[in-house]
Amino acid sequence: MEPDVQFTDATTLTVERTLPGPIERVWAYLTEPDKRARWLGGGALGQFVGGAVEIHFHNRDLSEDKQPAPQQYKHIENQATLSGTITRFEPPHVLAHTWGDNEGEVTFELSEDGDQVHLLITHRRLPTDIDTRSSVASGWHTHLGILIEELNSRPRSAFWPRHTKLEAHYREVLAK
Repeated sequence: MEPDVQFTDATTLTVERTLPGPIERVWAYLTEPDKRARWLGGGALGQFVGGAVEIHFHNRDLSEDKQPAPQQYKHIENQATLSGTITRFEPPHVLAHTWGDNEGEVTFELSEDGDQVHLLITHRRLPTDIDTRSSVASGWHTHLGILIEELNSRPRSAFWPRHTKLEAHYREVLAK
C-alpha cells in the first residue's frame, strides 16, 4: 500500500506519490474533467487564476465494483459537489484551488523524475476535528490509489471499502 498521508500541523496535510509519466499526462488527469472523473470527480475547471472549479464526486462509480457507501456517507452516495476558485495555475507543474466553502485550499505540485512524476498534494486550512481530518486523509489516500491504478492501466478498486479501512487507520493515527 502507498505511504500514509502526513499531517504537518492540525490544519494541513500533505501526500506524496510517484506516478508514471510523462508530466503532461498526469497534468491532464488533474485538469481535464473526463480524466479527473476517473479517479476523483468530474466537473468544470477554469484553467486560469480566478477560474471556477466544480468537482462532482461519484465515488461508488469510480470502479466497476460499485460498493455502497457506509451509513455515515449515505447522504453523498450518489453525488457530492464541491465548488472552488483557481488560486494558482502554472501548467504542467502547479494547480491550486479553494476547496469548498470552509475546507481550505488544495495545491497539486508536479515535478519530473526521469520517466516518473512526483506529485505533492498539500491541503491547507482543514477543520481540526478528528472526523474531518480522518475522512479527508482517507479520501485523498483512496482517490490517489485509484489514480495510480488508472495510470497503470489496472482495474480501479472499489472506493468505499478502501476508504472505510483507511478511515479507521487514520482515526487511530490521529488519536495518538
